[in-house]
Amino acid sequence: MKGENQKILGEKRRKLILSWLKEETEPITGKELSERTNVSRQVIVQDISLLKATGEPILATARGYVYLQDNLQNNNVTRVIVVKHTAEQTADELYTLVDYGITVRNVMVEHPIYGDLTGSLMIKNRREVDSFIKELMNKRALLLSNLTEGVHLHTIEADQEEQLDEACEALRKLGILLED
Repeated sequence: MKGENQKILGEKRRKLILSWLKEETEPITGKELSERTNVSRQVIVQDISLLKATGEPILATARGYVYLQDNLQNNNVTRVIVVKHTAEQTADELYTLVDYGITVRNVMVEHPIYGDLTGSLMIKNRREVDSFIKELMNKRALLLSNLTEGVHLHTIEADQEEQLDEACEALRKLGILLED
């Protein structure tokens, strides 16, 4: 009986988490979800994994969880770009992109053992760039591009193709964009 009650509570909690994620336009942290539901952060991680396994488009970013349904149904244009820069140039790269109205959806590198590794970013403005950089420094975390001598890819998104073109030209001028 106890196991059945826990299962029902877990299902109700996951429905509640899903509804919160669908309602929010900004990421919700695991800590916040944990506090709202009065369970541990690890239970939230498991709940999110179970929701993802049912096909829910939930993205874990450095700033929290995001429900992607609206983002995937928009008419925005995307492009994958290849860049190379030092860790010190990360803010310049991201500022340049967001200043053109670009959302930086992710970062990808090719690892010799694991293959493609992707980290979700969903950075769309200077405030979020600042938060990302601050989080890197506070946690003394290394960028994924450290694994590949600075070479990495981003999926970028904008309202119009011209924004992508202009942002790429700006990265080219900074010597960050890699091309043939």
